[in-house]
Amino acid sequence: MIASGAAIAALSVSGCARQSAMPLRVAITGKGASDTRLLLKAAGLAPDFPVQYSEFQSGHLVIEALNSDALDFGGSSEIPPVFSAASTVQSFLQVGVLHGDVNNQAVLVPKGSAIRDLRDLKGKRVGYVRATTSQYFLIEMLRSVGLSWSDIEPVALTVSDGVAAFSQGALDAWAIYGYVIQLAIATQGATVLRTALGFLSGNYPVLAHRNALANREKAAHVLTYMRLVSEGYAWARDHQYKWAHLVAAEIGVPVSYVQDQLREQSAPFQLQPVTIEAIRSQQVVADVFTRAGLIPNHVDMTRLWDMRFNADIMKG
Repeated sequence: MIASGAAIAALSVSGCARQSAMPLRVAITGKGASDTRLLLKAAGLAPDFPVQYSEFQSGHLVIEALNSDALDFGGSSEIPPVFSAASTVQSFLQVGVLHGDVNNQAVLVPKGSAIRDLRDLKGKRVGYVRATTSQYFLIEMLRSVGLSWSDIEPVALTVSDGVAAFSQGALDAWAIYGYVIQLAIATQGATVLRTALGFLSGNYPVLAHRNALANREKAAHVLTYMRLVSEGYAWARDHQYKWAHLVAAEIGVPVSYVQDQLREQSAPFQLQPVTIEAIRSQQVVADVFTRAGLIPNHVDMTRLWDMRFNADIMKG
């Protein structure tokens, strides 16, 4: 049984050392700091096998593409795999954790907004991206001040539709993540009402298609790409000035906004092995969605984790 495929925005092929090899099909989610193509190029790193990149706006679209066998490798937050676990198709496994920043996930309010506190969201139109961190941390933020999902007017939007709605004044607030935060602050005078610090774990699972993991060569490529990304983020930590300039140019904002975001990171991005703690953390997320009635039944997240690369990740 095949799930609906996600639209692929762009494709490119890199790495030419072994042209006879099938390319590793890799997801790129968002722009700027989350673009591993940009990261590897900046760090002077490149895989020695072909890579086919596909661009996505959010992790749940990456999951759709994996479930449609259109990808071998990708990443997401803890949330999209939870919704996949509640469905009939799970064509991927979570083989590592990229642990990092949660301050670049936030609730934004427009310039001049009278909203000053999370309690002020009651009765307001709040945009979010369905089945992503933005839905999860919005639920948890509301709960932290005694509000529920039914106390707001939630508006499910894609990232691009959210950009348009927020800029046109169609939203009172917007729960969102990634480069569009800096873009909205820089170009529209938006302000951060609250970041996701304290509401998200900072765990971003690394995903691989089951067929890729079953293929010896592709499984080795998955591990190599994971290691390269880890090296890339280590380079970015050590070359923050250069990295900020590259990211700013990529997303089209003044470099000072990116520098502020990097300085305010809750944690640097680091590749970590699959641990019991990571599995428990995602189970907590799943249970939140179940209690909120957004997932019909309890789901066991343990079955979507795979520790085969743990020893190699620890060596790295």
